[in-house]
Amino acid sequence: MPQSERGGKFESPVATSNPDSSGLAALDGVPTVELGHYPTPVDELVRLRAKLGASQTLLIKRDDAIPFGFGGNKVRKLQFVAAEALAAGADTLITTGGVQSNHARATAAAAVRLGLRCVLVLNGQRPVRATGNLLIDEMLGAAIEFVDSREARTAAMESVAERLRREGRRPFIIPLGASTATGALGLVSAVGELVRQGCVPDIIVHCTSSGGTQAGLVAGCSLWGLDTRVLGVSADGSVDAVRSEVGAIVADVGRRLQPTRPLPDPSALLIDASQVGDGYGIPTTASREATELLARTEGIFLDPTYTAKAMAGLLAARRAGDFGSNDTVLFWHTGGTPSLFAS
Repeated sequence: MPQSERGGKFESPVATSNPDSSGLAALDGVPTVELGHYPTPVDELVRLRAKLGASQTLLIKRDDAIPFGFGGNKVRKLQFVAAEALAAGADTLITTGGVQSNHARATAAAAVRLGLRCVLVLNGQRPVRATGNLLIDEMLGAAIEFVDSREARTAAMESVAERLRREGRRPFIIPLGASTATGALGLVSAVGELVRQGCVPDIIVHCTSSGGTQAGLVAGCSLWGLDTRVLGVSADGSVDAVRSEVGAIVADVGRRLQPTRPLPDPSALLIDASQVGDGYGIPTTASREATELLARTEGIFLDPTYTAKAMAGLLAARRAGDFGSNDTVLFWHTGGTPSLFAS
């Protein structure tokens, strides 16, 4: 059966610019820990393309297939951030998120792998029965503390850290989503992985929230000298809020790596906040339709908080004519599968 009929693995190089890794020399010296197996697949979405009648080539980068801790982009970030924690002599990782946080789940798994303790500060009510990511957090042995609101999370993490220090422990606080310059290096590195797979798309579409993933992809494309645009579809924040977060992290990456070529200004960042709907973690009609469409055309599953809204954004952008007729569009699947089982 010809490739165009069976779909699946992407095999042919797609290049629209000339990759140049000279801007990435400093990344080689940054310590990491080994948590995943790479590269993750790049698949061609042949049946989705046919269903849509799309002229564009549609690809997907399968970070949901990272085989550690149920995968996702957070594992890439934690390979750098956990190394930073070990270098600081930490014996406990502290982080935060919502009750169904993918990042919290990945952090708890990383702690186990590295022989560290883990405390999760989650905003929301403790459910009667743990499901989805929260169930996995408990299976991994993480200590879990609940706070009433997002605004209370940072102070609660500091309070936990201070308590642990008084007990003689060495805590290390990982900010929301591991969205720091160090965490973003995981996605800078991932752009190099994509290039080595022979894939340089015209545009990358992904979900953006705390900013680290988009910052890493933007910085990575710039450091490789790619013309690739990076469209972040917001899961919760406004365009201005997300642009501020991403721009600050991109600037921090620049200060960290001291690249020979300048990184993009925040004004150049592409943010789509049209898919937020009623807020973080609340599905929309468009996100539900995107989930069903991808499942029934490709057998690939999206999560309700992030990737479903990102795919809804990709579909809306294509309908609006935001992609060139011959563009190669890559959807970066950032994981989150356990959230499908959160009810």
